[in-house]
Amino acid sequence: MSAPASKSPATLHDVAREAGVSLATASRSLNGSARKVNESYRLRVVEAAQRLGYTTNLFAQAVAKGSTTTVALLVADIADPYFSSIAAGVIDAASEENLVVTIAVTGRDSQRELDTVRALRGQRPRVMILAGSRTTGSPFEEHLRAELSSFEDTGGKVAFISQDAAPFATVLLDNHGGARDLAVALAGLGYRDVAVIAGPAEIRTAQERLAGFTAGLAEHGVRLPAERIIHADFTRDGGYRGTQELLAAGAGVDLIFAVNDVMAVGVVSALRDAGLVPGQDIGVAGYDDIPTVRDITPALTTVRIPLEDVGRRALRLATGTAHDGDGTGASAGFGAIPTETVIRESTPPR
Repeated sequence: MSAPASKSPATLHDVAREAGVSLATASRSLNGSARKVNESYRLRVVEAAQRLGYTTNLFAQAVAKGSTTTVALLVADIADPYFSSIAAGVIDAASEENLVVTIAVTGRDSQRELDTVRALRGQRPRVMILAGSRTTGSPFEEHLRAELSSFEDTGGKVAFISQDAAPFATVLLDNHGGARDLAVALAGLGYRDVAVIAGPAEIRTAQERLAGFTAGLAEHGVRLPAERIIHADFTRDGGYRGTQELLAAGAGVDLIFAVNDVMAVGVVSALRDAGLVPGQDIGVAGYDDIPTVRDITPALTTVRIPLEDVGRRALRLATGTAHDGDGTGASAGFGAIPTETVIRESTPPR
């Protein structure tokens, strides 16, 4: 005996027939058309759709309208609290505009980022937000810009977070200024023998924070020797291994600055494993003020970026709902996001 044939899903034609209305009226009732539908007809259509189990074909809507209600957010590493905090802000702002956020992870791989953008274009999101530092010398940057320009030419919107990515809208982060202010504050506390665990040399965020920190130290006459700059992965393990390398070289330092907080957590762990007391034997500072660093021992000195506000700003900038009074900034005329130096127990006065 053959198995019974599965029932075909209800179509919009079925809904229109069930409700006793035209196909156009059924479509406008269910698909959010700007043309007003008589309320009694709309209710009949909605009730018919519920009885038949009809669901809207979002892909067909995207083809017809040129986009979906989707926001595509590209991040380097969603497990990194820096990116998850930005994502929380994007999601919060998107919900206010009845948009849904999908997240893709690029792993700081330029080719993977380009391939992801190409794949996402086929899904017709309304907005693409690219969070994370740009890299210098990437052979894929020109192709990425071409893809994003084509996306905007067909009605999509693009926003970057971090360095200026003109002509695309950008939420600017003042990495150089924030790191400079941190160095000035730490030098003022008496730190003189300083080392930096920097990220990969090609990542612009790492470059800017290292340059700003170096400049701030120089204002107090503190020199940062090249051998005390260790390039490592932009991760907790990168901070750990970079600190091990620094200690193995016998560098006598009183402060280690890691160019992001996740790396700084690795620095703290490496110091403890080496029998040193973070904050007492060697001061530690980071950058970003992710929530984690307020709870570790000792609490971490860092530079605060309002990360959730950054995410909200990026979404509003892309959708055209940003304005000059929302407390954040972008390349579209608002300047860089303000930062704040936060001194905590990991860097007591020397």
